Amino acid sequence: MNSPDSNTPRRQHVLVFRELPADQLARLQALHTVTVANPRLPAQREAFLQALPTADALVGSSYAITDELLDQAPRLRVVSSISVGVDNYPVASLARRGILLCHTPGVLTETTADTLFGLIMATSRRIPELAQWVREGHWTRNIAEDLFGWDVHGKTLGILGMGRIGQALAQRAALGFNMRVLYSNRSPVDDAQLGALRGHVHFTDRDALLSAADFVVLALPLTPQTRGLIGQRELGLMKPGAILVNGSRGAIVDEAALLQALDHGNLRAAGLDVFATEPLPHDSPLRTHPRVVALPHIGSATHETRKAMAELATTNAIEALAGRRPPAAYAYAYAYAYAYAYAAASA
Repeated sequence: MNSPDSNTPRRQHVLVFRELPADQLARLQALHTVTVANPRLPAQREAFLQALPTADALVGSSYAITDELLDQAPRLRVVSSISVGVDNYPVASLARRGILLCHTPGVLTETTADTLFGLIMATSRRIPELAQWVREGHWTRNIAEDLFGWDVHGKTLGILGMGRIGQALAQRAALGFNMRVLYSNRSPVDDAQLGALRGHVHFTDRDALLSAADFVVLALPLTPQTRGLIGQRELGLMKPGAILVNGSRGAIVDEAALLQALDHGNLRAAGLDVFATEPLPHDSPLRTHPRVVALPHIGSATHETRKAMAELATTNAIEALAGRRPPAAYAYAYAYAYAYAYAAASA
């Protein structure tokens, strides 16, 4: 144990439950004792469980941290997620336990907006379908009208959720493709926050947006209020020939209702980067549906962005364990930050 007048922080135990880049792992190891164990891998699950009782911090993503797991981690003071979404964590329970939850907003905004707009282009211009058509050797003469796509520029885009990603998507649409942009949010976004988008985007209620938009894009977090938000009724409100794009969380959409709308309803196509069950089951009709562009949850999956996410998650953990306020604590946790952090640093 450090002497009372030592300036060296106490080494604590960090459990990394999803692999980090070597440079970020080294940052943690220079300051703390680190266990790397990915519970999604059968060979590492036991090591993960064995490390929980002495873990002061968890760093990782894509694995549900349940109350049962938290019961096995009595020393835990911080969970640093390599993600912006926090639906894998029991947020209210973490708050009650005084455990700080951190995430990685901001650094993935532009990349995720790129992916969403890519899905708009891919579905409307039928890019994956026609690329496969060429690959299979069918291009022997100019394509006929039955293979034409539809314009994106000048159309109406409806965005459900106008946070960082929604605003970045709106910039691409309104300023780059001259699209009319509608958005629905808990409340209108302040003009000062909209910046260059002022006058280019218009707040409306959800039903009006669904009825007017040529493309409906979901940019919402998964919460009890948004789970199943887009079902049979909402899909039925969409205009004939509309396209749905989801890059948020799969459980926001009722997938059975979506299939019904694609086969028998108004929808022209769907661009999906997320699904209720991931990886997408092999027998899911969405995997091979001719009017679905399905991606393997790649919204933030570029070398640059994933590196930035890992760096921010590592920084969050280091700062919190040192008793300092991390740069990206999840919103609810601000009230708890100092109380738990100083207790942890002096324990």
